[in-house]
Amino acid sequence: MRRSQTDKHAHHSTRKLQKLVLVFLILPGVTGTSARAAQLKPETVAAFEHYIVITEARMDDDVRLDQFLVMDRLSDSQRKDAYDQLQQGQIYIEELHTQEDHHPIRIPSGLVHHWAGVIFIPKATLSDTNAVLQDYDNEPEIYKPDIRRAKLIEQNGNESKIYLQFYNKSIVTVVLNDYSDVIQTQIGSTRMQSASRSTRIAEVVNPGSPDEHERTDGDDHGYMWRLYSYWRIEEKDGGVYVQNESITLSRTVPPLLAWLVNPLIKSIPRDVLFHTLTNTRNAVMKNETPSGEGGLSQGGPVSKESLRKSGIP
Repeated sequence: MRRSQTDKHAHHSTRKLQKLVLVFLILPGVTGTSARAAQLKPETVAAFEHYIVITEARMDDDVRLDQFLVMDRLSDSQRKDAYDQLQQGQIYIEELHTQEDHHPIRIPSGLVHHWAGVIFIPKATLSDTNAVLQDYDNEPEIYKPDIRRAKLIEQNGNESKIYLQFYNKSIVTVVLNDYSDVIQTQIGSTRMQSASRSTRIAEVVNPGSPDEHERTDGDDHGYMWRLYSYWRIEEKDGGVYVQNESITLSRTVPPLLAWLVNPLIKSIPRDVLFHTLTNTRNAVMKNETPSGEGGLSQGGPVSKESLRKSGIP
C-alpha cells in the first residue's frame, strides 16, 4: 500500500514538472516573444505529406485485405478480446507509427501525432451514425468544448468543404480555425469511410472578443499545423463500429526536454480522441434510444498494450 502511494506521488510530481516545463516553453510565445514562434518549413511539409502518402496506401491495403478496422490487424486472440471489450462499452485506442521499408519516417522540425480509436454502438445503423458525423450545425453541441464552431461551406456529391473551430485548454487556452476538404466513400452496403484533409489551419487571437482574428499563416506557435482525420463505420454484430484515425503535425520540443515533455504532449491528442469517440456514441444513442432505456456502460479505453498485459499474446 505504501509503495502504491509512493508511485502515485511520483507520477503526480512528474506531471507537475512536465506542465511547468511546458509553461516555460509556451508562455514566451503567448506573451508575444518571437523566440517561441514557430515557422512551418517546406521540408517539414514535404516529409509530412510523404508520411500521409505511405499511410493512406496502408489504409487502401487494409480494405483490400479485409482489415477494415485497426483491431483486424491483431492476432486472432487479441482481436477477439478487443471486440469483446468493445461490445462491453469500452474504447480501443492505439498509437500508430507509419514506417517505410520497416524504418521510421523522419519529419524534420515537426512532430507527428498518429492515433486510432474504435467504439461500438449497439442497435445503431450505418445511416444513423453517418447522420451524426455529417451534422455540422450541431457539432459544437455534440463535441463541446473541443469544437466551438462548425460550418458546411459547400458540398458537391460525396465531396465537401468544412470549417471547424477547435478549442483546447490544457496549459494555455488554444483556439484554432481549421478548413478542410472531405471525401466520403461508401464500401458495399455495410461500410463507409471518409477522409478529412486540412487545407489551412490558423491560430486564433483574442477568441470570443470583438477583436478576434487569425494569425498570419506561418507565424504561430505550432500547436497544430496539419490535421488529417479518417472515419470508418462498419455495421455488424447488431450495431456499428466507429473508428477515427487522426494524424496531426505540430512543432517539435527541444531535444533536452523531449523525454520529459513528450508524454504530456502525447496525452492531449489521445484524450481528444477518447472524448470525440465517446461524444459520437452518445449522440447516436441519444437519437436512437427511447427516453429511460439504458445503454452501454461507459468504460475506460482499451489499448493494444493492455491486451498484452491481460495475458493475450
